[in-house]
Amino acid sequence: MSDVLGSPLTAGKLSPRGSNIVLAEWEAEAVPRGQPPHYQAPLHVHHDDDEAWYVLDGRLRVRVGDDEHDVPAGAAVIGPCGLPHTFWNPDPVPARYLLVMSAQTSALLDVLHDGGKLGRDEMREIFARYGCELLG
Repeated sequence: MSDVLGSPLTAGKLSPRGSNIVLAEWEAEAVPRGQPPHYQAPLHVHHDDDEAWYVLDGRLRVRVGDDEHDVPAGAAVIGPCGLPHTFWNPDPVPARYLLVMSAQTSALLDVLHDGGKLGRDEMREIFARYGCELLG
C-alpha cells in the first residue's frame, strides 16, 4: 500500500493518508469455458459506500441490482451504495481492472484477504462491521 500521491499503481493500491478514495489494480483469473462463474466477491450491499470498476484488459461481468453489465477493456461501471452487487471474469483469459472504493471498503477487503478460510457467519459479521451486508 502506498500513501504517496502519484505513486505507481501496477499490481498495488494507492491509498493516500487522509483520503477516503482508494484505487487498487487487480486481476480476475481466467475461467475455462463451460465452468460456472468464479465470483470475485459474494453478492453483497454497501450501505454507505459506492464502488466502481474500470477494466484495463479483458472483460468483467458486473451485477448491480438486478442488472448484469458486460464491461470490456476501456469501460467502467459504478455500483451505488444500497444496491446488491458482485462481479466475475466471464472469459477464459485474465481480466485486469481498477477497483475504486472507499477507505472503509478497502479495510474490509484487507480483513477478508488476511482472514484465511472464513465461515459464512464469520463473513456476515465482518461485512456488517464495515457497513455492508452479505446476501444469499
